[in-house]
Amino acid sequence: MLAEEVGDQVEVTLVDRNDSFAFGYSKLDMMFRGASLESVSLPYSKVVKPGVTLVNEEIRSIDVASRSVETDSGTLEGDVMVIALGADYDLAATPGLAEHGTEFYSFAGARDAAGPVAGFNSGHAVVGVCGAPFKCPPAPSECALMLSDELTRRGVREDCEITLTMPLGSPVPPSPETSAALMAEFEARGITFRGGMRPVRLEPGLVVYEDGTELPFDLFLGIPRHRAPEVVIDSGITEHGYVPVEPATLKTKFEGVYAVGDVATAEVPKAGVFAEGAARVVARQVIAQVTGGDDPPPFDGKASCYIEFGEERIARVDIDFLSGPEKTGEFNAPSQALRQEKSDFGSSRRARWFGL
Repeated sequence: MLAEEVGDQVEVTLVDRNDSFAFGYSKLDMMFRGASLESVSLPYSKVVKPGVTLVNEEIRSIDVASRSVETDSGTLEGDVMVIALGADYDLAATPGLAEHGTEFYSFAGARDAAGPVAGFNSGHAVVGVCGAPFKCPPAPSECALMLSDELTRRGVREDCEITLTMPLGSPVPPSPETSAALMAEFEARGITFRGGMRPVRLEPGLVVYEDGTELPFDLFLGIPRHRAPEVVIDSGITEHGYVPVEPATLKTKFEGVYAVGDVATAEVPKAGVFAEGAARVVARQVIAQVTGGDDPPPFDGKASCYIEFGEERIARVDIDFLSGPEKTGEFNAPSQALRQEKSDFGSSRRARWFGL
């Protein structure tokens, strides 16, 4: 947005330690559809935008007071800083997860999980969420349903048990209708859902929960506890593990410093579509600052999330967190048509952001 509207008036520096971007939902494609990390990666080298410089380096420290960062090669300063470093995974917060489980929320983890999934032919599979909040709330449910599909395809489903556990009381709390649809799908597939349960440790073949419950497993697909990256915590800008912002503007308490996406506490779920919406609001504020225009409308917390229901069907939940008196989540039943809509969602952004 900045490149398109004020690319000749601003200098934008994007710092990312990664050399490419990939949509979060690609992790399930890597686990269950044979996609490689290379096939789902969109290289930043393809990005050519007026006024934008890409810096492929690690951020070593952040000084919010001076709106500057230290990278591998030196200091970068700006008039505006947007912190968008996402959430990191804290495997150590659940002892035994790294040794006895398989996490699939990082791209490397999803790549490595494909092998254990392919080799699982009998026994008990547990999909376990180790803490909340966590990215993409429907993803654990998607994993359980797609695992059921995979086992059915191989003809071993009757030899396998699948249990989904999470600290939340329902699969998608903001949308009771979506949760009910998922629960009905679980029942039809013979998948057990156990809410209000948080793992405290994994032992060989056993997961122990906060309430003392123990579940034996042959395959544990885990969602690690989340936290802001260490470099953000060290900057002193976080509270309770994340960066607090004004939900309407994404402003932090430091002048000229914003935070968007999973790193921020913005009263919306941690999901890419909300990060995109928040980024639009911040861009509009910067454009108004540069051009002297009016302040833009506030962040409305509206987004649509696509949910894999298995059997190649996609559902959609339309969420509104901030524009009304209550949070709402309208459910759109799974269909083949919504699969095409999800595909269009990805291709439109690939074209806009990467020219691909």
